[in-house]
Amino acid sequence: MNTTDWITDIALVLIVFRQLREGRLDRMSYLIPLGIVAFVSSHYLRSVPTAGNDLVLIGALVAAGAVLGIAGGVYTRIRSVGGDLFIKAGAVSAALWVLGMGARMGFQVWTDHGGADDVARFSVTHDITTGQAWVAAFVLMALTEVVTRLATIFVRSRMVEHEAPSDTRPAPVLDRTT
Repeated sequence: MNTTDWITDIALVLIVFRQLREGRLDRMSYLIPLGIVAFVSSHYLRSVPTAGNDLVLIGALVAAGAVLGIAGGVYTRIRSVGGDLFIKAGAVSAALWVLGMGARMGFQVWTDHGGADDVARFSVTHDITTGQAWVAAFVLMALTEVVTRLATIFVRSRMVEHEAPSDTRPAPVLDRTT
């Protein structure tokens, strides 16, 4: 892994921490993660191999990314305050995000430090034809996780907007400690 690989992988893992603190759901909430995966895709996704069981591998990891992304979007709190939407990733959402993004990073570190022979044997046994199939599978997994998470948040945010009362002032906070 080179410096760009490390920075990109760490950025993908850490992006969820931006949402652990509640913040306004705005255009940047969508553009930053999409920009990072667009960068990753443009740098690493050279082709999508289709020989042997390459598409099975790719499909399995894309499906895993979709499950992680949808679940992460479901476990992100969305609320309306004063006509603005706010989001906060919960512990489950953060764990799912780190699991998905960390899996790709962990796989890359493992193959760079002794796991390449195991991957090669697995690939031969399961008719995965090239290393590019693994690259495509993990990049498309990350892309799918990001897109499905953002799509889930978008759909849920529209539902929250439509549920918001016509009086969009925040409800008073009652202090029950006195």
